[in-house]
Amino acid sequence: MLVSVNVEVQVDPPGDDDRVETAWTLKEQIRTEEGVLKQRRPFFTDAYRRSKTHLLFEDDDLVGFASVRRDGYILFLAISPSYRGEGHGKRLVAEAANDHESISCHARATNESALSFYEYLGFEIVRRITSYYEDGGDAYYLKLGDTPSIRDRFADLLRRS
Repeated sequence: MLVSVNVEVQVDPPGDDDRVETAWTLKEQIRTEEGVLKQRRPFFTDAYRRSKTHLLFEDDDLVGFASVRRDGYILFLAISPSYRGEGHGKRLVAEAANDHESISCHARATNESALSFYEYLGFEIVRRITSYYEDGGDAYYLKLGDTPSIRDRFADLLRRS
């Protein structure tokens, strides 16, 4: 595991796709290695352009990103495997929570690490959706509980960043 010292948040607002290729490359690395984030390129590019994307960089290396729709739905959350366990995913969700009243997402029902991560942050499973993904895989629809302690925890994290 690498220890990130100087990680900077940059934002591509809706309509801006300056770093879509960099995000695509990281997404594809994760898809190849882990079999998740299987979106096709046209869908990914279009969704990226329509969302606000928070990107974490260490120097010129993309550490992770979260693309979030205007309604607070997280379309993509990706952290480079080399940088996991350092709080980057939590920071990206905190950035999204800072902008929206509610936060939600889908996670593949078989992706136990993602489900554990979201549960740790305070997300609750709202429902299971059969055959949600193009390959027939099931998903859980998750929503971040809107309790003061969760909001305070995220606000504190952003103040320390």
